Amino acid sequence: MDRLTAAAGDDAAHEHAGTPALEVHRLGYSYPDGHRALHDVDLRVEPGERVALLGPNGAGKTTLALHLNGVLHGQTGRISVGGLKLTERNLHEIRRRVGMVFQDPDDQLFMPTVAEDVAFGPANFGLHGAALRRRIDEALEAVGMSEFGERSPLHLSGGQRKRVALATVLACDPEILVLDEPSANLEPVARRELAELLLGLNRTMLMVTHDLPYVLQLCPRSVLVDGGTVVADRPTRELLADTELLAAHRLELPYGFRLD
Repeated sequence: MDRLTAAAGDDAAHEHAGTPALEVHRLGYSYPDGHRALHDVDLRVEPGERVALLGPNGAGKTTLALHLNGVLHGQTGRISVGGLKLTERNLHEIRRRVGMVFQDPDDQLFMPTVAEDVAFGPANFGLHGAALRRRIDEALEAVGMSEFGERSPLHLSGGQRKRVALATVLACDPEILVLDEPSANLEPVARRELAELLLGLNRTMLMVTHDLPYVLQLCPRSVLVDGGTVVADRPTRELLADTELLAAHRLELPYGFRLD
């Protein structure tokens, strides 16, 4: 498999051996209206881990995710990515290292063609010419969309747009993928295909989702957030088996779904 899917994760793990891919320490944040969204959040993710971030609506999951590449700025605490502290001075490099894939692909696709959308990020990080073309080709190949480079994103299915949105992030060669509700609004086939694609990417992942069966399929570890704090951090199968814990935080598996 190409460099973007197979080698990048190994390279990142080797470069930062012994250093967490992501470390959040006592992060606190309040919105301008005074609502306290995060309370002293601690989170450590090792290179190559796939971790789900679970919780009910309003729990603070998305607020936390938006801090990881500096979209929001914590008022207390600190964040580091591969040992590099998230500061104003390091913001450009942090945003290269942490790739955000938003729930709605239309939030990321705005150029006339797929190839131009995929090129936008790496060009902004300084790639040009043949190197940029290779990065575009690698990213589209990684998501199975090589033949769609000259198509308009407007003419793609929802699942295809989701893949292209992922390609726009992979093209920047991030160390961490942060995925917001990746299975949202996908038909069953597209949902399965995206899961297979994500499992084939050798990347550290943090997945924000309500889709508990998807979590079980993709993420060996789950972190439950509610009221802006981490209330549980366990192996996914163990956490999902705790029906009392799920009920206390307004989560539940689909009716009839079995963990075994």
